Parts: sequence; structure tokens; C-alpha cells
Amino acid sequence: MSAPAPHVPVLLDEVMAALAVTPGETHVDGTFGAGGYTRAILAAGAGRVFAFDRDPDAIAAGRALEAEAEGRLVLVAARYSTMAAELAARQVTVVDGVTLDVGVSSMQLDQAERGFSFQADGPLDMRMEQSGDSAADFVNEADEPEIADVLHRYGEEPRARRVARAIVAARPLARTAELAEVVRRALGHHPGLKDPAVRVFQAIRIHLNRELDELADGLDAAEALLAPGGRLAVVSFHSLEDRIVKRFLTARGKPAPAGSRHRPAAGDASPPSFSDVSRAIRAGDIEISRNPRARSATLRGGRRTAAPPWASVSTHRPAAAPRGSRR
Repeated sequence: MSAPAPHVPVLLDEVMAALAVTPGETHVDGTFGAGGYTRAILAAGAGRVFAFDRDPDAIAAGRALEAEAEGRLVLVAARYSTMAAELAARQVTVVDGVTLDVGVSSMQLDQAERGFSFQADGPLDMRMEQSGDSAADFVNEADEPEIADVLHRYGEEPRARRVARAIVAARPLARTAELAEVVRRALGHHPGLKDPAVRVFQAIRIHLNRELDELADGLDAAEALLAPGGRLAVVSFHSLEDRIVKRFLTARGKPAPAGSRHRPAAGDASPPSFSDVSRAIRAGDIEISRNPRARSATLRGGRRTAAPPWASVSTHRPAAAPRGSRR
């Protein structure tokens, strides 16, 4: 496309290499955001791109690009986990590539009024779809054990109970700066070290937006949609996300174990639905110097085989964490 992208998405060259777009193909960008990957896919010659985003602001901002693409781009205001159903309603049953850049977008982080970050004070919101319960609703209404469980499970916070007690004692909370300060007082904060509020904000955001369930469901949807030879590229930003992607691709890319005279092959073993599964790909020093957000990015991908989609999701669905945590 002729207009420059508002921002350069992380690992763009590596994602495009994994997608190997051929002119005329149909692709899905499951996380449109500012449209960086979509622009690159269109520029590579894709015949159609269906770009999903659950954030109304992203869809509104993308309308100009949709018009410029002259029918080659269709914006879909929906979660990417629903891509199979949304495309079926548009008489599309197979695609050649699926791209996912999971988690919160740079646009959302940079807008203080959305409440995703404490770098600038804003309302405790964190809702990607701008509807439903907000972060303020959660911290002010959830009981202490539930808050501790969320912080432990989605933020991997080792002192989740201490933080939960501090949050409950400080209620009501309405601003991002207020919550960040409560966390710092509870855990201590030394300048130059990672701010402990990062884990707490991550956990609350993931919980509110059901991000890990969305990722697990989205991977299943991509598997169902991709044609034989179709490519999947997923960029994640923290270990919880990457673990789901890795387990999904590892399980589905592994041939069924061969049988022997002592242990016959299992008759119901699913054949691999992905091949050419990549190792973790991370940004180099040059990209990180240009875009510090790339430091935590990990790309994984694979190529769809002709095998049917797996029926079970147990290989990648996030396991429930024990309630609460250490003090």
C-alpha cells in the first residue's frame, strides 16, 4: 500500500518470511491493531486479507486502509477466536495464512485513557472491547482470594496474597497511578529494577480480557481454517502466551509414535496437523534498539498439513493454577 504504516510491528521481516505470501492468496490478520502486518501482507500481493480486532478504536482507525485496499481488505470487528465462524458467514472456509500478534497493542498502551499502562495516569479500565467489567470493577469488587489467584495465575506474582491484601485495604481505587503505588508500597520498589506493578497490571488485563483462552481458541480456529500448505505465524510477548503456542505447535507437529511388537501403535493417534514447526525466533539487537518492545517478542510458526484438525485442546489449554500463592 502507498501510505506508510503508523508503526512498524515487531519481527516484521521474520513474520513475512514465515507467511511466504504468494500473490492472490487469502490471509487472516487476527490482531489488526495499527495495521502493520496487514499492510505488509497486502504489499506482498495477497488477494484478500480479513483483519480482525475486538477494539472499536482499531477498526475505526483502519477504515481508511480498508477503502484504499479497494476490496482486498475486510475489517472484522470481532475476536480472532471467532475467525472460522466469521469467515464461514462470508462464504470463506479455507485460508492460506494466519497471523497473530497477541496481547495488548502499542496503541492501547500509549493511550492513558485506556488504562492499560501506569506510565501515564489514567482511569483503571483495561477493556479491549470497551465494554463489560473494567479493571476498577475487578479491584474494587472481587474478594481478596480471587484477586490473589488472578495475580498468581496470570502475573506469576510470587507475593500475590500480600498484594491482594494491600489492594483490598486501599479500596476504592479508580486510577492507574493509585494501583501502581499500592503495589509498590506492598512489595517495595527500587529505581532501576523492574517495577513490580508490571506483573499486576499484566495479570488484571489478561483476566479481564480472557486473553489466554482467546489465544487457545484462536489457535484451534486457525488450525481449522488453514488449507494444506497454509502458514501460521504467532508473535507473543510473555511466557504464558509463548507456552501455549509452543505446546500447541509441538503437539501438532510431532508424528505419532511408531508401534512395536511390545507396544502396538495407538489406533486413535492423530496424525500431525502441522509441519516445519519453527524454533523460537526473537528480535536482534538492531530491532530492539529501534523498538524496545521487541525485546520480549517471540515468533513461532508452522505449515499446515493435509491431516484433519485435532479434536482435543488439552495440549495447549492453560492449566488452572492453585488458588492463592506464597506470602
